[in-house]
Amino acid sequence: MLVVGNGARAAGASELIYEFIKKTHIPVLATMNTVDMIQDEYRIGFIGTYGNRVANMMLNECDLVISVGARLGLRQIGHKKELFAPKAKLIRCDVDQYELARAIKEDEEDYNMDAKAFMEQLIVENIPDYIEWWNNCMKSKELLDDYDDTEGNKLMKKISRLLPENPIVAVDIGQTVCWAAQSLSFKGTKGRIIIGGSYGAMGIGLPYAIGSSISRGNGITYCITGDGGLQMNIQELETVRREKLPIKILVVNNKELGKISEIQHGSYNDRYCITTAESGYTVPDFVKVANAYGIKAAEISSYEKLDEYKEWLMDDEPCLLNIMLTPGTLLIPKIKWESCTIKPDLDEEMLKKVNALIGV
Repeated sequence: MLVVGNGARAAGASELIYEFIKKTHIPVLATMNTVDMIQDEYRIGFIGTYGNRVANMMLNECDLVISVGARLGLRQIGHKKELFAPKAKLIRCDVDQYELARAIKEDEEDYNMDAKAFMEQLIVENIPDYIEWWNNCMKSKELLDDYDDTEGNKLMKKISRLLPENPIVAVDIGQTVCWAAQSLSFKGTKGRIIIGGSYGAMGIGLPYAIGSSISRGNGITYCITGDGGLQMNIQELETVRREKLPIKILVVNNKELGKISEIQHGSYNDRYCITTAESGYTVPDFVKVANAYGIKAAEISSYEKLDEYKEWLMDDEPCLLNIMLTPGTLLIPKIKWESCTIKPDLDEEMLKKVNALIGV
């Protein structure tokens, strides 16, 4: 497996990585911040705590991991380093010597160098064509594509089908960023998912969308945010209106602070505190708020009805679509912190099918 992080993009290695896939058919997995880097028919998914099940399963079965520009932090490797890619030799390329000083495997092979220079050297090596392995991995992906679908994942897939080629999408922090990273896929290979990573807290979605639109000459930009995230910076609707920015705001509204309430559910025995309607959390009427700012808006009772507003997603005006989601929708799959196992468990029949393809 090739694992790519944001350092690979920063070094300008994106096109080389596509070239590498086409030449070797070695599958490429991403970190969450780089999940948009490999798109179209080459997309498999990202690794780590909320990563795509198939990506984490491939990582567990492969015999070699080449990590390029990925820091491989706790969200990717878990707190038991020995369980990260347990059957694989690890080769790491990172421009930051201090990241490499934090060894993950005792026998890892480290290269303290620029990611693009590393890929330029790697691609001229005499590497076999792993087309059979590639085909098995892609068949596994097909098998598991709909396996972990929650309502949040289904919404992201619906959005994916409605977006134009190579869109720019800013995503807010919370459940939305995990669902988007798992299930938002683009037509074309040059679209961008702008994710806060460690640089932005909840509420960053709309400001990121504003910056992205202005940086592209007031171009169309999509903002996927939660009801909690939008309330953090809701005053920026005035900036959108004043600057006439064609930002399409898609509010994933489950009337909860979903990520926090999920932790309170799973780790604190349902002791909710101002995260759900019953525990004191409330949301405004976003349609009326948007209209007050002079922005057209509509409420959608289900993600299935998003098609009715396809034209809104393509015109040159800002808009807000308040998409209702069932409260209590959880993020799955998730790697259990204390055991490094993927929850919920894969059913036995499906496990046999996947293992037949990628099991070593």
